[in-house]
Amino acid sequence: MSDLIAYHLEDGIATLTLSNGKVNAISPDVIAAFNAALDQAVADRAIVIITGQPGILSGGYDLKVMTAGPKEAVSLVTAGSTLARRLLSHPFPVIVACPGHAVAKGAFILLSADYRIGVDGPFSIGLNEVQIGMTMHHAGIELARDRLRRSAFHRSVINGEMFDPQSAVDAGFLDKVVAAEELQGAALAAARQLKKINMTAHKNAKLKVRKALLETLDNAIIQDQGQLGG
Repeated sequence: MSDLIAYHLEDGIATLTLSNGKVNAISPDVIAAFNAALDQAVADRAIVIITGQPGILSGGYDLKVMTAGPKEAVSLVTAGSTLARRLLSHPFPVIVACPGHAVAKGAFILLSADYRIGVDGPFSIGLNEVQIGMTMHHAGIELARDRLRRSAFHRSVINGEMFDPQSAVDAGFLDKVVAAEELQGAALAAARQLKKINMTAHKNAKLKVRKALLETLDNAIIQDQGQLGG
């Protein structure tokens, strides 16, 4: 599929493995590869598992692109928010098997999925934007508002608080934490369980439940295009 996102289909389950340098940075090319892999997964009518490298899902947007200039930053954030929206409305279940750290856009991938499994260990999960001098974009705020517990939402977006994997379950970033060596097995077990549901009902329920969120994200993406450059 791509060097940046490996695509492995087996028994109706498509595993998308992100691989882009030490921190699995989300660049324009990674997002293009992600979209191509999701196109393939839809064609294969597969349950999707998204994962990263041992110790990390992703450290967030590629800072080289984010600091290249306002135009580049807006373009990358728009593509990333559009990808989040796509994942939230994907017609088949999306699982994330998070092998460690998930920071900024890495954590937003968790917030865009249907079921999220993390691993025990000294890992940080959360939205560090204010730590690095960035005010969060509207689409990110709205996604966090919808998917995080209210107290965790404020602590994440305003304070830039990071969570260890167990606390991340309580906050709403993860649904379950397992030992690192059990991650792949747990993700496949969850995918096999989800294969049993009716996919038309799943898709329709997902779009109904997330209707307001998807509309809010559409508006936020437009708002961000106008404001991020400022």
